[in-house]
Amino acid sequence: MLFYRAALPLSHRTLTYLTGVIRRHRAAIGSPWRRLSPGKQALLVLVYLRKGETFAEIAAGFGIGTATAWRYIHETIALLAKHSPTLAQALRTAKCAGHAFVVLDGTLIAIDRVAADRPYYSGKHKHHGMNIQVLAAPDGTPLWTSGSLPESVHDLKAAHIWGIIRRLEATELIALADKAYVGAGHHMLVPYKDKGKPQSQKTANSAHAKLRGPGERANAVLKTWRILRKLRCCPLRASQLVKAILVLQLREAG
Repeated sequence: MLFYRAALPLSHRTLTYLTGVIRRHRAAIGSPWRRLSPGKQALLVLVYLRKGETFAEIAAGFGIGTATAWRYIHETIALLAKHSPTLAQALRTAKCAGHAFVVLDGTLIAIDRVAADRPYYSGKHKHHGMNIQVLAAPDGTPLWTSGSLPESVHDLKAAHIWGIIRRLEATELIALADKAYVGAGHHMLVPYKDKGKPQSQKTANSAHAKLRGPGERANAVLKTWRILRKLRCCPLRASQLVKAILVLQLREAG
């Protein structure tokens, strides 16, 4: 196997934060010595999430076994996911920041499944995947990510399952969303449907798209972490992965 030097486009702030999370966990469970130091384990996890490399490739690069790399990575992802903000916390943050609205959008996390796994198949995207709901600030900063559901679940149903509509009503916040959320209630603003709309509705749709557009960049920001471009693990782990990445992305953004 050949080895080479590589750069990771992340700040030392993020590495220091993750190192602290791992160090505190090791102290709590009484595990002071391991093959990798807390800093090296943190770097291992960041490479896996940002680069999307296989366990075998990463293990070879850090001089450890594949099983050890798997254990370190999954342990750290679980720790990070616990720090992910809840929906209530995210909406409270948006309200305290004075945002006039938030942006809600569903995204597909592609998975490596066979054709027989129908619940995971998206007729819209023609691909197997998991449905993740993402709430973002108007400027595209991700605020919250939901758990994962099979991609066959409609976005509106997912919003009901995760209690998004109920929480919006409780906090009196407005969410801008696309046509997939038609019928969600007056706290969810969606574009007008159907052809032959009057000019007033076309103007309203144009203004809606301009406001919602920057917020929808949150999904693209999360997918700069290449592990989310196609999962090679159990589909049910998508939720933990996205939540862990959200924690790191918020730390990276300062």
